[in-house]
Amino acid sequence: MKNKQRFRTWSSLAIVLVLMLMASACSGGNNNTTNTSEPTNDSSSTNAATNNGSDNTPATTDNTASSGGTVEITVWDQPNPDDTMKSIKEEVYADFETANPNIKVKHELMPQGTNDREVFVTAMAGGNGPDAYHSAHFPIIADWVGQGLALDLSPYWDSYADKDKFIPSSMEAGTIDGKVYGIPHDMYVTGLFWNKKMFEEAGLDRDTPPANWDQLVEFGKKLTDTGKKQYGITLLGMEWADWWFEYYVWQAGGDLTHVNADGTVQLAFTEEPSVTALQFYKDLKWVHKIVQNNVLQSYQDNMNDIFQGRAAMSNAASGGFGDYVAQGMDLNDVGFAPYPVGPGGKGPGQIGGAYWIINPKTSKEKQDAAWQYITYINSKEVAEKYLQFQQDNGIFPNLLSVRSDVDPSQFAKDISPELVAAVNKAASDTHLEYFLKERLTPYVVKAVQKALTDEKSDPKQLLQEAQDAAQKEVIDAFNAAVKK
Repeated sequence: MKNKQRFRTWSSLAIVLVLMLMASACSGGNNNTTNTSEPTNDSSSTNAATNNGSDNTPATTDNTASSGGTVEITVWDQPNPDDTMKSIKEEVYADFETANPNIKVKHELMPQGTNDREVFVTAMAGGNGPDAYHSAHFPIIADWVGQGLALDLSPYWDSYADKDKFIPSSMEAGTIDGKVYGIPHDMYVTGLFWNKKMFEEAGLDRDTPPANWDQLVEFGKKLTDTGKKQYGITLLGMEWADWWFEYYVWQAGGDLTHVNADGTVQLAFTEEPSVTALQFYKDLKWVHKIVQNNVLQSYQDNMNDIFQGRAAMSNAASGGFGDYVAQGMDLNDVGFAPYPVGPGGKGPGQIGGAYWIINPKTSKEKQDAAWQYITYINSKEVAEKYLQFQQDNGIFPNLLSVRSDVDPSQFAKDISPELVAAVNKAASDTHLEYFLKERLTPYVVKAVQKALTDEKSDPKQLLQEAQDAAQKEVIDAFNAAVKK
């Protein structure tokens, strides 16, 4: 999909999206995290940045000094009491204010709510959003730009000395219609995890993961032992089922949605790659019998199966190796590689993460101060300070950095070059999550769950039913609004 197309589409739908989101956001709860996968401000312009009340003049070296006073900005980045990085974050915050005496940063915890996305959008719609925010996730930043929730940072970016220090894949989702709206806060890439010890015990080469779907099944059967309550590979069948399922669609050579040249969206649930992927997903459960018994178990239960040696293979992310270590696993027994390729001949990893964005409705003075704060937090100096703290305190780092001049592996004890190379290899072929994922998730999940729980179900029929419902309830209105 093209970012330009996505941007035009979301700009046309801003009013509709506000109403939809406000209706869904009234349920309350909170998930204050920055890890993956996903929903105001009214904007009728095709470029949200032209409707933000700011001339977007870049900040000077000391943009607050000329006013002779102190600028206060609110940022939702106060660490939780149990945050292992709390002390070093507070130290960095204090260093920033020492270096920038004219900027006062008010660090706040995110308000309570159902999840971080709903809380943020609801706050912005009510005029209570922060001046800077670090959790504009990859799948939804285009959505937020179209709704007028993110400032066009291009004038700042163009004069930013470090703009060439961010790896290209980290900028892809945040660059829309040639304009920069987000500065990468963190990122990850997904790939295949395998337990090398379990491979060896099953008579497989501990250093060789399955290269394709056939080998995935072959290896999975050798690794499945009901007597030991162990199985070949985890599936995700709970309410996030489309998250992992979409990887199989990519491996089959397709995607779940297409964005047309005019900005409208075409569903691809019933296209051959999607049907092939769901049939294979179903067969892993009912034909090959190499997955967990409870295919609807929680994500955490999947992780527990990995930690406790019940699952030999699973999905994994570059930022998750510390969890394995914390659960007593030996990293020498942890394998990571790009996904096995399917009929499409590829096995791309999902690239995800979050961006820093600036409130387009706040004052120009606050926007300048927010930019200064964000670039400080994202500096090489701060990144390496955090990594050094993690090394000193036995905290395993994310091995994928958004900055090309920061190497996390240099701050990780006993990390094998093989694991670092595997992460970088997975990051060389990546895919963004399917367009309109947040709105289409319930339809895809219903089909996946039915396939996994009903042996007699027909994947093609399930996907047809899902597509018909999604077309009627989401896409028709979406496309009609785009065409106006």
